[in-house]
Amino acid sequence: MFTSPANRAAAAYRTLDLQGHLDGASPHQLVQMLFDALAVSLGAARRAMLAGDVELKGRHLGKAVRLIEEGLKGGLDMQRGGELAGNLRGLYDYCVQRLTHANLHNDEAAVAEVVGLLDPVAQAWKAIASQQPAAGA
Repeated sequence: MFTSPANRAAAAYRTLDLQGHLDGASPHQLVQMLFDALAVSLGAARRAMLAGDVELKGRHLGKAVRLIEEGLKGGLDMQRGGELAGNLRGLYDYCVQRLTHANLHNDEAAVAEVVGLLDPVAQAWKAIASQQPAAGA
């Protein structure tokens, strides 16, 4: 379902100055890091909205959009991923739309909606990791 996620995820993380976490990470771990960073950015954006900090809100929503576009969506393999990749692409496009709306209209509910949509995907990704055999096994 994913092609070259290491390269795409690495580019997104370099933008966020997290190079130290990339060394030795598997493609699966890189996607997990994207989901983790996305959750942090969305939480920080919600807190900034509630505090009325427009600049900080915009910065965190911008990071969230980049993580989705450049990392998660950018790593999808539409040829091999089939219907699942298409569904994820649609979900990611919708989430970017909602985050753009949230930024323009200071709509915390739109950010909460995106969290609610992406959290199950992130949890499923974590569950996949627990089913993988240990390295060297």
